[in-house]
Amino acid sequence: MTQHATQITHRSVTSPAGRIHLVEQGSGPLVLLVHGFPESWYSWRHQLPALAAAGYRAVAVDVRGYGRSSRPAPVDAYRMLDLVEDNVRVVRALGEESAVVVGHDWGATIAAHSALLRPEVFRAVGLLSVPYTPPGGPRPSDVFTRLGGGAEEFYVAYFQEPGRAEAEVEPDVRGWLAGFYAALSADTMPAPGAPDPHFVARGGTLRDRFPQGRLPGWLSEDDLDVYAGEFERTGLTGALNRYRAMDRDWEDLAAHAGAPLTQPSLFVGGSQDASTTWLADAIEAYPVTLPGLVASHVLDGCGHWIQQERPEDVNRILVDWLAAVTA
Repeated sequence: MTQHATQITHRSVTSPAGRIHLVEQGSGPLVLLVHGFPESWYSWRHQLPALAAAGYRAVAVDVRGYGRSSRPAPVDAYRMLDLVEDNVRVVRALGEESAVVVGHDWGATIAAHSALLRPEVFRAVGLLSVPYTPPGGPRPSDVFTRLGGGAEEFYVAYFQEPGRAEAEVEPDVRGWLAGFYAALSADTMPAPGAPDPHFVARGGTLRDRFPQGRLPGWLSEDDLDVYAGEFERTGLTGALNRYRAMDRDWEDLAAHAGAPLTQPSLFVGGSQDASTTWLADAIEAYPVTLPGLVASHVLDGCGHWIQQERPEDVNRILVDWLAAVTA
């Protein structure tokens, strides 16, 4: 490995949000890494050195609303069209014409739409945890409101009212994050048959169903300090506004209803991750929705935080896929 590949560089670039903070390591073809909720560029700490060592310019961003990136106030500032434009601006600011984009959780959806809307910039797309589902269908808020019936409320619906989830999180950001991460990790998630942490009992909070007292194996106290430190500084409103902009996306992207992603693509999910299991139909539809699919993997015994729970497996899969799509 060269000395250059071992160096991590922090910088900010101008975007419609104001600024996007990024972390860069290595040189070669550009690979843009986009995190999910509630995370940061730090979610890719295991992938940055591995991709750099394999001969890539690995760049992990703080999505707008997170970390050191700008946090616009209006909910509309978190619509998918603006997040895609942020990614385009990052590629251009780095002096590149195109990139491979890889995302996890919400980052997977942002990566997919970046590839859908700007195929001339994003020539291949990797999706971790959340399968691609084309735009269209019912209005998102209607779907999420119906989930859970009368006794429970789906977490996405719970997040919709500004200030409501913030009031739950703010008194103990570190403890809330620890519980959220544990709830979706294979080694600490609630046992089958226990109340589902994706739902809130009427009058309750999400935290009521979080595991307590044990961090998942992938998350050290120091790692938790990094995440907690960022959200204690920024709050969670910017992150939560992504959920609050979903109906606006539904309107913005209506012309793309049913559209496939035709670029070379990758999917990696976890067998214990609800994002993978609940969306099994989306995975089955890949011959139609991802006609350029190069590889699809479901990691046995893995939860939601896939690139942190199983970094060696994910690094190997990414490097092998990148070799195929950047040759």
